Amino acid sequence: MKAVTTACAGWEAYTQTRSPELREKLLVQYLPLVRRLASRLLGSLPRSVRLDDLVSAGVMGLLTSLDNFDPTLGIKFETYAMNRIRGAMVDSLRELDWVPRSIRQKARKLEHTIDRLTQSLGRIPVDAEIAEALNLSIDEYCEILDEVNVSVLLSLDDSFRNRHGDTSTLADLAPDTNTPNGHEQLEEKEIRSLLVDKLKHLPEQDKLVVALYYYEELTFKEIGSILGLTESRVSQIHSKAILTLRSTVRHSMDR
Repeated sequence: MKAVTTACAGWEAYTQTRSPELREKLLVQYLPLVRRLASRLLGSLPRSVRLDDLVSAGVMGLLTSLDNFDPTLGIKFETYAMNRIRGAMVDSLRELDWVPRSIRQKARKLEHTIDRLTQSLGRIPVDAEIAEALNLSIDEYCEILDEVNVSVLLSLDDSFRNRHGDTSTLADLAPDTNTPNGHEQLEEKEIRSLLVDKLKHLPEQDKLVVALYYYEELTFKEIGSILGLTESRVSQIHSKAILTLRSTVRHSMDR
């Protein structure tokens, strides 16, 4: 209780004074959060990406969060900051533009194929149906799922825009998303409800992978150990699940 009281007092003092010294203390206090998010993201990226680079980008997201957070909203700072820290890391990766155009094109083609089959079949297609629609063998299809995983991870912060121009992301599946005002809270609830509804329609294994990765914050390797799957197979399941979610949510929002 004392630690919580001290933290609240620190935020209250910083909100009132905007003291550089207090800002520095809060920055140091939340640096472990940045490192944790960076380490988790790094586990799904090519080896050429350095942890220090992700941390540096994440610190910028943390600083933005410190400057904009309003403790009177009644939400945890960690909840408010997580998407902004991760978003800053993803933005830095995008600026490097190291995902080949061919990979992005494959991801778009996969998403469009999943969308088309979902509409024609009236359900989410299975792997064999997607592979057949793409004129690929199952092995070739799985290889493409592996290839596009990084592109899919970076696309998670692509916004889903509703008819009012408000946005949400797949990261908003996490509970207690920041909602600054009443209008935005209503819009966020509508989109989050849509995301959760579409998640329910995923195959059981896909749902489990999404839940373990985004709710329990496990790595693909850790998920594989739990499910008795290879890390590569978990990556493939994740890619298909997210592409399916993106496709079905966008289709519903365009109606």
